[in-house]
This record gives sequence, structure tokens and C-alpha cells, in this order.
Amino acid sequence: MTDEELAKDLGPLAALTIGVGTMIGAGIFVLPGEAAAIAGPVVAVSFVVGGVISIFTALSASELGTAMPKAGGSYYYVNHALGPLFGSIAGMGNWMGLAFASAFYMLGFGGFVVELLPVPSANLGPLVLGETQVAALLAGAVFVGVNYVGAKETGTLQNVIVISLVAILTVFTALGLTMADLSTLRPFAPNGYDAILPGTALVFVSFLGFAKITTVAEEIRNPGKNLPLAIVGSVVLVTTMYAIIMVMLMGVVNWQQLAESTTPVIDVAEVVFGNVLGLGVLGGSLILLGGLLATASSANASILASSRINFAMGRDKLVTAWLNDIHPKFATPYRSIAVTGTLILAFIAVGDVKVLAKAGSVLHLIVYALMNLSLIVMRETDAPEYDPDFTVPLYPAVPILGAVLSFGLIAFMHPIEIALAAAFVVASVGWYVAYARARTTKRGILGQYIASRPHAMPNAAVAAASSVQPDGGRYRMMVPLANPEHEKDLITLASAVAKRRDGTLVAVHIERVPDQTALESARESGDFEEAHRLLERARDDAETFGVPIETHTILSHRSFEEIFDAARTYDADVTVMGWGPNSHGAPGRAESAIDELASSLPCDFLVLKDRGFDPSRVLVPTAGGPDSELSASVAEAFRRQYDAEVTLLHVAEDADAGEAFLSTWAEEHGLGDAELVVETGDVEAAIERRAADASTLVIGATEEGLLSRLVRGSLVLNVVDDVDCSVVLAETARTRSLRDRLFGSDGGN
Repeated sequence: MTDEELAKDLGPLAALTIGVGTMIGAGIFVLPGEAAAIAGPVVAVSFVVGGVISIFTALSASELGTAMPKAGGSYYYVNHALGPLFGSIAGMGNWMGLAFASAFYMLGFGGFVVELLPVPSANLGPLVLGETQVAALLAGAVFVGVNYVGAKETGTLQNVIVISLVAILTVFTALGLTMADLSTLRPFAPNGYDAILPGTALVFVSFLGFAKITTVAEEIRNPGKNLPLAIVGSVVLVTTMYAIIMVMLMGVVNWQQLAESTTPVIDVAEVVFGNVLGLGVLGGSLILLGGLLATASSANASILASSRINFAMGRDKLVTAWLNDIHPKFATPYRSIAVTGTLILAFIAVGDVKVLAKAGSVLHLIVYALMNLSLIVMRETDAPEYDPDFTVPLYPAVPILGAVLSFGLIAFMHPIEIALAAAFVVASVGWYVAYARARTTKRGILGQYIASRPHAMPNAAVAAASSVQPDGGRYRMMVPLANPEHEKDLITLASAVAKRRDGTLVAVHIERVPDQTALESARESGDFEEAHRLLERARDDAETFGVPIETHTILSHRSFEEIFDAARTYDADVTVMGWGPNSHGAPGRAESAIDELASSLPCDFLVLKDRGFDPSRVLVPTAGGPDSELSASVAEAFRRQYDAEVTLLHVAEDADAGEAFLSTWAEEHGLGDAELVVETGDVEAAIERRAADASTLVIGATEEGLLSRLVRGSLVLNVVDDVDCSVVLAETARTRSLRDRLFGSDGGN
């Protein structure tokens, strides 16, 4: 169905708030002690390195976001550019990475809760849960439940939380710097400068989430300017805050003391507010409140985001649709939330802070690396639909460095975190091979690019691309709908062929917009109820045949020509369309418009001249031309779906040779049990005689070119006008030379 145009009401500050809000979370409240223990004072540099690594990916995300402002964010970019195999890795990686991060945030939340309330530990036989874990499990169950029933976080509340957190941290840092003793930072690198990157590996979880801004790219005013400002700006702002806060913390309390504390930020706050304002307990409570807000906001956002990733993957058939069923009462993807919530609670019960933080970081780093590679693919393949408003500077150095640095940081994780991430990557590949490959229809730009240039690519690349292409559910029948009177017949014809191929229908309605009206304005102000009703009828009709269907309304300044673009957009294998003076805005007969575009058909076409769809008696004339195979497929589909009586007709100069040809042709095309008729004489007259007893005529398009049609007329046109039954014109996609296009070739039907 048509989505309404999203109002572009997000300015750079609002977008910046989204990015900052996703990063100012549990990392800076929970990890300073752990990080100081690894690297000492030089851990401030670790935060800066994390920010630098993030900026390269942030720039790539900015370009991808302005070119493809789609729900799903980084998953969508990887799936679209690299294909569903890597899309499975990115989707599962994002999903599990967010689950790990959510568990980490919940443990941080639990740590703050036990500072406020007495929480008992729990001994569950082989599993012993500490106070923090118990509090985290209870809080996690609450947050999962909130998302399950659909309570929503408003944008205003999120803004209040972010502004409050920034204000609290700013005041805290400013006061702390007034009493910080920088001599405590010496020696600056007690564990050596080679501890910087292991420190970055731990704290990188503090940078997760900046790419979330790309999911609202469609709502940002002037996205070419404001989107990169928001994404890169949020990384720079947060990195600066992190580094200054760490210097302040270790300047107030010796880094060794900080490393031993379970609540380092609260401890420092009590010292700062106590010494400066005489309000030590109040200062600690203020930071405690900030920690609760930060961890709660981060956890809730991660749970919500993980369910959205599942939904996007379900739309692309990479995961089962069962997972994305909507709750009849709460209108939430309750199963996805429940599965994600169960995983989060399990991670809380068996994990610890450092392992969860770093495992989440590894999976996100893999996704970030793939996202940088996706940018390179979109640029190098020169994909026609790729038109970003912002382009990364110093291409290709920026995405290459983004990918290398993202993969490189993984090497500084502990083996257990790398092993966990590797296990999920292997599981994602296994899931794609065992489940998704047989169902998904999406083909990545990279795979299409390699497949279209087999002779220019290394054999290994062609073989690899071919081996991972989706192999099921890929047969897609697109049906452009314009006239409600013919909707059912077109859907019936398409359903017969699609069901035979275990395919999917894609019903589209093209709403023509005057050239003087901007498409965005038409989308905002237009009334599309009639289009929605037409597509809803198509959905109902397709479902009666047991054929899956997706529907789209397209706003365009063109009508007939847009059908060809839509076929490319939706990866159609066959387009089934109506044929008549007013079909899709075609001037006169549809064939006159087809002639202009037939040199580059995006897929096979079936054009129906509808005189009441009845597939009971089907006539298929054939001379063995390139379009006859498609004609045979249609006849075979009618025979299997409707038990049609199929008659094959061949007009030949020699009857014996004609019978031999037709018998062989019928066997080769699975129509050996059809009635075979061979005639001599005039082809058109023979077809008209036999069509008198047929309910549907299925005929291949002639290969005569435009000039030949204009000068001599066309066999197909005359037959269509003279017979009384419905006619299906079949034309196979192929590239014809300019000479063939103008003067025709010698091929037959």
C-alpha cells in the first residue's frame, strides 16, 4: 500500500538529539572503572580512538542514508548492496548485538537499583544470581513487557531525557574539573600505550547507535546537509564528552581507586559535589538518577530496535513471518519481542558486564565494516537508483578505512567475545543456506553486477556470486492495475502462472501526477482511497488462489513508461498487464508504446486483451520463435491450474514437416498431451479459424520492428482485432539491435 509522505520536520538539532541519546547511555556510567583497570589514564585516548573509528563509518552511513532512507538502516544497506547472505549476517548481527547490549544496559541499570533498594540474591541450583543480576532480570522483564504491550516512548520524553543527561554530565564535569588534580594522571600509560586499543575494545559499546539517525533520514530537512551534520556531530560531541569526563574522573579519584569501584561515577560525584557544594549525597543521587535514566533509555531503545530489525528481515523473507505476527490487541510484533526478551534475560543470567559489552561491540563492528563495503559496492557498480545527497569526502579512503578499522578493532577483543560473534556469524550463514535462500527474492547489487558481466569477472567471483544467490520464491509476477473492471482477470491470469512457479504477485497501481505538481506535494495532499480499494481487491483475489501478494501505489509523472521502471524496481520476472485504448495511459493500442521500449524490456511481458477471462480452451499458435516458450509456459499453467484443453497450431508450407516440428516442440515444452493441429496457407486466417472454438488465444509477439509495423501492419494486431476470444500476447525480454528494432528480423512467433 502507499505510505504517506513523511513530513520533513526534523532539523539538525532534533536529529543530533537522536544520535546523542542513543550513545549517552550505560557506557559512560558503568565502564569507567573497568576501562581504567585495563589502560590506566590513557583510557581517555581509548575513547577518542573509538570516536575516530566511528567517524569513518558515520560518514559512510550519512551517504547511504541520504541515498536510501529506508527502515532497517544498516541492515537494509548491507542487504541491498551485498545481497541476502550478507544481509542475514548484518540482520542477525544487529539483532544479537542489540540483545547483548540490552543485557549490558540492564546490568548497569541493576547496579544502580541496588544502590537505592535492597535486592536479594538468588540461588537457583547450578545458577547463582547476584543482587545486580536479580535487579537486572526484574527490570529487563518489565521493559520487555512494556514493549510487548506497546507502550510508546514519545519524542518529547526522549528529548527531555537526553537534555537532562547532558546537563547533569556537563555540570558534574565542570565542577569536577575545578578540583581535579592532573598529577594523578601520571604515569599516563602505566600499562603501556599498547593498552589503548584493548581499552577501546571495551568502551566501544558506548558508541553504538549513531547509525540510528539514518532510519529517520526521510524526516530530516535538507538531509544532504543535516544528516551528516547530525551523525558526525553526535559522534564528535559524545567523543569529546567521554574523553573530558574520563580525565575529570581520574583527576578527582586516582585511577587505581576508580578501577576497584563498582560504582565509579557515583563515588566521584559524591566527592565533587561534597567538596565544591557541600552536597555529596545529593550529588551522588543526581548521578544515580542520570545513570538510571541513561541505562533505562538505552535498554528500551535497544529492545525496540531489535524487534524492528526482525520485522525488516521478515519483510525480506530472511526470517519466518511467524516471528513478525502482530498482536491482535496490542498491535505489536509480540513474538519477535518475546524471543528477543528471552535472549536478553538469558544473557543477563549467564553473562557479565565486560563480556556482554564487548560481544555486542564485535557484532556491531562486523555490521559497520559491511556497511562501509556496501558504500563501495553502490559507488563502483554505478547503481542507477543510487543518488545520494551527500557523498563522503576522500572516497574511497574513508569507507576502506572504516571497514579496516572496524574489522581491526575486533582483534583486540578477548577470545570468548570473538568466539561468540563468530558463532553467530556462522549461524547466520547456516540459517541463510538452510532457510532463507529458498524463500527470499532479494538479489544484492553486487551479485547482479557480477552476474551481468560474467566474462569480465574472475571465474571464482562469478561462481561465488552464483552459489549464494537466492534460489526460491524468486519468480515474481508484477501486475499493473488501472481499470477495476479487469482487475480480477489480470490477477487470475497472473496467479495461474505464479502458482505454477511457486512465485509471488506484485500488484502496482500507478497514479499519474501532472508535470506541474511535485510528487511530494501529490503524496501529501492526494486522495488514494480508490487506489487502496483496487489493490485491496487484488490482495483478496490473489489470496483466494493461495498466491502471496504485495501491493504498491506509485506516484509518477509518467504512466505507461513507469511500468517498465516498476518492473526493474520490484525485480519482476514477468509483467502481466491489460491491453486497450485506455490501459495505463497508453496512446491508442498498447503495442505502439511497447514498440518504443521493447529494445530493453526489463522482464517478460504478458499483455491481456480481456474479453472475459476463460482459460478452458486455449489455442497456442507457434512457429518456434523466441516468444513461443513463454506462450507454452502460460498454456501449461492453464492446463495444470484449470484443466484447460490446449490446442497447438503450426502453419507450415509442408504438412509432414510441420507435424514433425509441432510434435517435437510440444514434447519439449511439456505439452505432449495437447491437441496438435497443422495447417497450410495463410497464417492469420488459420489462427482466426481455430480461435473461433477457443476461449483464450495465447500468442507470441512478432519480432517485426517498429518500421515494419508501421509500413505493413502486424500479424498480432490484426488477429487480436478479428478474433472474439481473449488474447494473451507473450513477449520475452531480450535486447535487439537498432537495425532489428527498425526493420525487424526473420524470426517467427
